Formats: sequence, structure tokens, C-alpha cells
Amino acid sequence: MSEKQPVTTFHYLLHPYNTSLVTCCDAEGNPNIITIAWLIPVSVRPPLVGMSIGHSRFSYRLIRETGEFVINVAPYEIANHVLFCGRRSGRDVDKFAETGLTPSEAQNVRPPIIKECIAHLECRVVQDVEAGDHHIVVGEVLAAYANRGVLEENGLYRLSEVQMLFHLGRNCFTSIEGKFEELSV
Repeated sequence: MSEKQPVTTFHYLLHPYNTSLVTCCDAEGNPNIITIAWLIPVSVRPPLVGMSIGHSRFSYRLIRETGEFVINVAPYEIANHVLFCGRRSGRDVDKFAETGLTPSEAQNVRPPIIKECIAHLECRVVQDVEAGDHHIVVGEVLAAYANRGVLEENGLYRLSEVQMLFHLGRNCFTSIEGKFEELSV
């Protein structure tokens, strides 16, 4: 039998979500990092990805200012840095300096990639939709790449080589221990 849950925490019923570190920068190129779990592929042709981000977030202001961001897929090993980047504002702290994460030059946009992450999507903003207390920022994927060895030949993650990071809610994270099953109908 189902138990009624408060609608104010409905989003926890949809978790866990793959969790990424999104990099952005100001007009002078000063970088920032924000943790984002609410990401969704929007279109294959053209390649579009959607990101839900709070309108009061410092990173949202930077993304609106420059029109660029990078989605950096985080492995489980850096979960503490992911939590830090989600709980501290870039208005007050240099998250690269505080975490020791390594910025590296992106191919097509000004925000850096994060070297410790396993895959990267460089994006240019094509749409920004207000949605309650968040905005849905849609980015065109200009470049997509992954670290050598983390993908199978078919493009899926090689779970024997990488532990994906998933956000359960609040300060809780989990991973997949390589268990998967290919199904057919």
C-alpha cells in the first residue's frame, strides 16, 4: 500500500540522478562550479541538453551573462567535492582553489572542463525558460568527449572501469557497483 508523501519533496521520489559539475565563467573568464543533478537530454538532432538551475544561483547569473557552460560528469571518487560545490556559492569562494579540482581548457567555450571528471559536454545556451523557482537552461552541445577507457565500443559507460555518482537527495550520494543487465523484448 502506498504512503502519502509531502508534495514539497516530490523530487526525491524521482531520484537518484546522475550528478555533474557544471562549469561557467564571468565575462573576464573567472571560472565557477555548480553541482547539478537535474539534467536531461532534450534532442539528438540538434544535440540539446536541458539543465534545471535555481534562478537565485550565482552560476545562473554567469551562464546568462556569457551564454556558455560545460557539463562535467563526476565519478563517485570526488563526491565530497561535488557536495562542496553544491553547498557553497561562487560569490564567496573560489571552488577550484578550495577543492583542488583541476581546470583544463575546453575546446569550444570559455568555461573550463574539470580534469577529474570522466566526460564533458561543452554547451552554448539556446533557450532559457522560467519554471517556478528554477530556470530550464537548454544548451546546444558543441563538443562531447569522455576519458579514454570509460566507454564501451557502443558508447555506454564501462561500469567495470568507472563508478558513476548519483544524488539521492540532501547530502546523500550513491553509485552503481557495475551491475547491469541488457534486456530485449
